[in-house]
Formats: sequence, structure tokens, C-alpha cells
Amino acid sequence: MFIDTHVHLNAEQYDEDLQEVIDRALAAKVEKMVVVGFDRKTIEKAMKLADEYEFIYAVIGWHPVDAIDCQDEDLLWIEELARHPKVVGIGETGLDYHWDKSPKDIQQELFRKQIHLAQKLKLPIIIHNREATGDIVRILREENAASVGGIMHCFSGSVETAKECIAMNFMISLGGPVTFKNAKTPKEVAKDIPLEHLLIETDAPYLAPHPYRGKRNEPSLVPLVAEEIACLKGISVEEVGIKTSNNALRIFGI
Repeated sequence: MFIDTHVHLNAEQYDEDLQEVIDRALAAKVEKMVVVGFDRKTIEKAMKLADEYEFIYAVIGWHPVDAIDCQDEDLLWIEELARHPKVVGIGETGLDYHWDKSPKDIQQELFRKQIHLAQKLKLPIIIHNREATGDIVRILREENAASVGGIMHCFSGSVETAKECIAMNFMISLGGPVTFKNAKTPKEVAKDIPLEHLLIETDAPYLAPHPYRGKRNEPSLVPLVAEEIACLKGISVEEVGIKTSNNALRIFGI
């Protein structure tokens, strides 16, 4: 059993063959998938998928890259939708300093607002981090995000940063990059962080694992992430699948 804890089946890359993608995931023993919506269009599609498929759940929020476009009415809309029983988290939110569409102060303000929303709804927070580790850790501390905890999505930081996040009640989620041959840091995290604090994901259609790097990713490939973690830890793939799935069920309250 595997759970893909972060996938974008609501992306246009799946418009032509979504059912086939889902069928391949189920055949690969990916028994549950969490679809993440991060703006009006993708949130609506995530909610539709969660309603249509028993084994699909939704996480909804507003992406930091587009923070400048988020209005108060958007957050009220997200709050209303998040009361749906199949919405299991708020996000992906966080900070992205790689792109310059949204100024840092606007990103940080929206990040804090979504932490507050997650706390109000008692839902975990799913964190997007690109080139902003220091500010993310600081804001999580300042806003007492440990009160609800959450997931460091597609974690790319150091073992030390992972331990800081774990201390704040956050799970460390690893995706395709841990399988890349030159991915020294993610491999160190996979090896050193106890399995009880790890999740697996694809972030599909992005970041396909080796040997599919550069191609469209899909949830049927999440077992390759589990295989790499198993190899690094010297344990069975089955153990990784079972324990990360149990971790996901617990953090999402499924």
C-alpha cells in the first residue's frame, strides 16, 4: 500500500488521459491520493475529484507565487470549502523566493493568514518552500504552527532543517528528487530521518523520479520513491509503504 500525499491530478497535463493515470496508480497499489489545489481553477478541480473518487482527498490553499492575486474573498471561499469532510489540509502555502511575481512581504502576510486559517479549522498545513527556509522556519515558530503541524512538501533542505521542522510537529515529505543520482542532501535526509517522520509524494506532473526524470510524472511512480528510501535505510519497500501510509492517514485524519 502506498499513499501519494501530494499530486496535481487537477493539472491540465492530465486532461486527455486522467482515468488511465488513476487506473495505473491503483494497479501500482497507490490506494489513496491527495490532490492539491492552489488557486481558483485548481481548487475547483481538486474538490470535484475528491467528490468523484472515494480514494482521492483534497488539500486547498493559495500558492505563494500567486500571493499578489489573492484577495480576502478568496480566503473566505477556501475556508468555506475546507469544511468539506474530504478536505484534509490547507496549502500548499509557504514562500517562494525563486520567482519574483509576488513581493516577499505579500507572500509572508498570506502565509501567516493561511496558518491562522489552518489553526481555526484544525487542519494540517502543507508547506511550499523555495529558497526561503529561514523565513519559513521563523514564521512557523512565530505563529505557533506546531499547534496543528503539517507537511514540508517535497523537502529539499538539510537534515538539520528537517529536525527543526519535526520539532514543530511537521512531517518530511520526499518525492522524485530523492531518486536522482546527484541528490546528496535528499538522500541524507531519507537515510537519517526516522521513518515515523517521513511521507512520500510525487508532486506530479512535476519531478518524475529516476529513470523517468524529465518526463511527465504520475502517482503510479510513487513506489519508486519508496524503493529509494528503502534502499537507503536498508529495509523493505513494504515497510516504507506501510509506515508512510500510516503516517499520512494520521496527519490527514483519514
